Amino acid sequence: MTASRLFTACALACAALAAPLLHAQDFPSKPIRLIVPYSPGGLPDTVARIVSQQLQETLGQSVVVENKPGGGGSVAAGVLAQSPADGYTLLLTDGPMLAITPLVVKKMSYNPEKDFVPVSLVGTAPLFLAVNASVKANTLDELIALGKAAPGQMNYGSSGLGSIHHLTAEAMNHGLGIAVAHVPFRGSANSIPALVGGQVDMAFASPPSLMGFVKSGRVKLLAINSSKRSPLAPDVPTLGERIPGFDFAFNLAVLAKTGTPPPVVQRLSKEFAKVVRLPEVVQKLETAGVEPVGGSSAQLATALRLETQRVQVAAKRADLKAE
Repeated sequence: MTASRLFTACALACAALAAPLLHAQDFPSKPIRLIVPYSPGGLPDTVARIVSQQLQETLGQSVVVENKPGGGGSVAAGVLAQSPADGYTLLLTDGPMLAITPLVVKKMSYNPEKDFVPVSLVGTAPLFLAVNASVKANTLDELIALGKAAPGQMNYGSSGLGSIHHLTAEAMNHGLGIAVAHVPFRGSANSIPALVGGQVDMAFASPPSLMGFVKSGRVKLLAINSSKRSPLAPDVPTLGERIPGFDFAFNLAVLAKTGTPPPVVQRLSKEFAKVVRLPEVVQKLETAGVEPVGGSSAQLATALRLETQRVQVAAKRADLKAE
């Protein structure tokens, strides 16, 4: 190779290496889309809107939340998979969507393991086990005793087959050695009224949807599905205190498309962490039932891997099948 060709080759190689760095320095130069795989009003949507308000101030660009419900999250994930890998389109979702949807949807337009890169672990969201006021149990131990004394006679409502509410309850059944029958509904908007009205005995749900009914005495909180107690109800025991390793609090994750320049991913991860730890954001997230984390890309990757393992074991026990 001649000296001139060698110089040209080196110059091209240096330019290729420098391009992502230059892109990161300019990033962001236009609005960012934050895709949510559910309808407005759900927890991921609430979190996205809380975080986006502060994020656009720190980034100096608009952060637009777009709801793309459908297909168990596959519609929103498909939007990200088909977008440019430049960091301007992100997905804010719950971890179970990434773990469960591939198990229940036969044909997907994306591969969650190959098409997405983790950006930030925003936080974790526990679910409380609530029972109707008429259930003759005021503690978790009393509920377990009832379940063992009358197998299959009590039931629980969920937000649908394959939902985290459904899989948490099935994991509880297995871990405690009880048999509580499943009654699926179309979303928590239907399962919680059924719980309050006594059509089902119990349900797992997020704190904001329950606390008003707890205060009015219409439902009772008996347990939480995370590995540690919640500051929202510190006297309520965790299922992990009775079932070793039990932890079904779900992750709230931000993902970008694979191929997004690493410096851009790092910048986004840093900014999300900064925003999530702001006192005013922490207060809003905790009120919504989310425990803020602000974890790095690596932390999110580890959290999603462990969550997927737990969820898929529960899905196998629940005999979920692709449609």
